[in-house]
Formats: sequence, C-alpha cells, structure tokens
Amino acid sequence: MATISQIPLHEYLGTSYRPDRGYVDGEMRERNVGKWEHARVQWLLALWLGSHGKEWGITGSTEQRVRVSDRRVRVPDLVVLTAGAQQEVLTDPPLLVIEILSPDDSYSDTQERARDYREMGVETVWIIDPKTRTGRLCSGTEWVESSRLGVKGTPLYVNLPEILVVS
Repeated sequence: MATISQIPLHEYLGTSYRPDRGYVDGEMRERNVGKWEHARVQWLLALWLGSHGKEWGITGSTEQRVRVSDRRVRVPDLVVLTAGAQQEVLTDPPLLVIEILSPDDSYSDTQERARDYREMGVETVWIIDPKTRTGRLCSGTEWVESSRLGVKGTPLYVNLPEILVVS
C-alpha cells in the first residue's frame, strides 16, 4: 500500500476521499480496491449478511471508517454491528470485521490491520481469500482456517462454499 501524505487526524476525519483511505500514525494509506473478485466477494458477503439482518439482530456496512486507536483509522471491507443507530466513524468495536484479500495485499499489511482491530477490542476478524475461496477466523488469539466462519455466542455465520460460487 502506498503512502499518500501526512496530515493531522482531524483533517483526515473531516475530509472525504474516493476511494477512501486509511489513516496510520499521521499517514494516509491507500487501500487495494476495485478488482473484480474482491468486489464480487464483498457484494456476496454483504448480501448474505444483510439477508439475515433482522433474524440475527445485526446491521453492517462496507468500507466504513473505524477509529481503532488515537492514531489509526482503518477502512475494512465489511463491518457487522449489533442493530441500532451507528456513528459516522465507528469508535466502539464492531461485532465482526471482514477483510477480503486483494492480489496486491501483503501478508504483513493484512496482519497489521487485523492486529489493529483486535487491539481495539474486536472479538472476531475474518480474512477471506477470493482466489482460494477460503477464510481465516481470528477469535481470541488463535487463527483458524475454515470454510464455515462464525461469531462465537451469536447465530452469525457464513459457509463460504455456498456463497462463493464460481460465476
């Protein structure tokens, strides 16, 4: 991910970018977006989760700013929250954060983002790889690869082979 510029947090939070960028220790960070498989998987997951919103008592969004610390704002691919009113920039930990890998994502950048979410207090993080149609779930300190991902203590789940069908 390329560094765009260094600006104060209040300036970043008061500005809209297209596509949106993350903010890490004073630097704006571009996100890898716009490739077909990444966008398609994001759409499929949003459809699945949205179709269960009322049943599971959840709401969510794509590419929502999440202030993970005083010096960092991340923009995950999807966030899932308990249903109800939400802030413009999330400061409370989402129920679930989902990151979808892009061909240009590095392992170290992905791990850094996941660590930021966990340190914020996010209990469950999913990382989905569109290329292999697999997912990794982090709950607690353990990463587990699985085709069925869930959120402990909730009915929320996704069975990747069922929704990531080859088109």
